Amino acid sequence: MGRRDGFLIWPREPAAARPVSERLSDHHEFVEALGAEQRTQQAGRCMDCGIPFCHQGCPLGNRIPDFNHKLWQGDLRAAWEILKETNGFPEFTGRICPAPCEAACVLAIDKAPVTIELIEKELADEAFRHGWEVPRPPPRRTGRRVAVVGSGPAGLSAADQLNRAGHTVVVFEKADRIGGLLRYGIPDFKLEKPVIDRRVALLEAEGITFRTGIDIGRTLTWTDLRAAHDAVLICIGAERARRLEAPGADLPGVHPAMDYLTQQNRQNAGETVPDRIHAAGRHVVILGGGDTGSDCLGTALRQGAASVTQVEILPEPPADRAATNPWPRWPLVRRRSSSQEEGGQQQFALQTRRLVGDTHLTGLELEAVRPDGGRLIPVEGTGQHWHADLLLLAMGFLGPELHDLQKEFALAATARGTIAVDPHFATAIPGLFAAGDAVRGASLVVHALSQGRECAAAVDAWLRGRPSVLPTRGVDLSFG
Repeated sequence: MGRRDGFLIWPREPAAARPVSERLSDHHEFVEALGAEQRTQQAGRCMDCGIPFCHQGCPLGNRIPDFNHKLWQGDLRAAWEILKETNGFPEFTGRICPAPCEAACVLAIDKAPVTIELIEKELADEAFRHGWEVPRPPPRRTGRRVAVVGSGPAGLSAADQLNRAGHTVVVFEKADRIGGLLRYGIPDFKLEKPVIDRRVALLEAEGITFRTGIDIGRTLTWTDLRAAHDAVLICIGAERARRLEAPGADLPGVHPAMDYLTQQNRQNAGETVPDRIHAAGRHVVILGGGDTGSDCLGTALRQGAASVTQVEILPEPPADRAATNPWPRWPLVRRRSSSQEEGGQQQFALQTRRLVGDTHLTGLELEAVRPDGGRLIPVEGTGQHWHADLLLLAMGFLGPELHDLQKEFALAATARGTIAVDPHFATAIPGLFAAGDAVRGASLVVHALSQGRECAAAVDAWLRGRPSVLPTRGVDLSFG
């Protein structure tokens, strides 16, 4: 695959990015395209490793050595066709995936894996640029109707596959635009929304119907939706955010991260946003050290915050793998997101004791914590006061909102608060399936895309009463 000694000749070389001072002045994507020669060399670094651990690392099972080899040979279209076999939306994963495939790459043993994520983005952009990615409606219809509730990554992935199987697919979205987390939860500087619009237009041309502004359970009951379709697939995400249990958490100036990110994305789309949360001139604290917290950090910097500090309750990860965390497992090491490279501060092992303020937030009282037998306990004498007039809560998500579903169907939930399904993504209600974060809990976009594809195959098999015509990763999805 590639050039057998390519990894010895060419170093790992990521794409260039616009200077920080320039990219902080707008909300546009800042990663630049690879040059043709650079792209070919990076694909050529994919070694003949014998066992491609990247296949295992990728939740979609992408045939990474195969498309890298075609790219190395100069056949971009063939590389694209191989990638498309397993990944319906590489223009998304090529921009926002943390690349577990790269962590599993054999070259990652010395921290210099193949630039797989970037190559996916390059192939997708080339495919649209050259007109290779065009509508391909199914040649025939089965006469079966499937409703997909939620238009995030799991919903779009499932709808795409079910449509390819010939079923008539309708996607219901409670927001006014399609995309779910992709549109409203991810900043434009990581994923500009015309990329989503381009894909949605293609899916519509292939026969999928999108209905926005319909909140199932309220605008339309789940019972009526199920009665009108042969199957229903629930892809509602995990929107129930973890709350801050501390005195003063209800003070003005304290906001959920997703409210903040959604408002900025709506503003970027040209909408008028009333009561907008804005960081300009403010001292901002973000509780949560994950991706959502980093997205808030990048957004606050672009809005002109006076200062921004991102706080994580867990200890700072090590710079290098621990002996108990060997390759090819996901490396539990300290990473710096693109937003963290742009500015602000990061603090670890701190918990919030209470928030301070009378009519508005003015500060936080925090203390250090340390691990002790699987718990985090306070460290005496470490209390500190921080000035802050904007607090963003990015502490993770607990699961989907299930009130209406449980009210109508008595739908079972897991101990984690997610939808309980069997190995075929089926709930206890006949014809009612679920996938994505609503089942797995808040996770990566690539996991949602993978579950959407696998669930679509399960739904297709259930509708046909025989094995699905759709590809899967090898799970037995036959029924009957």
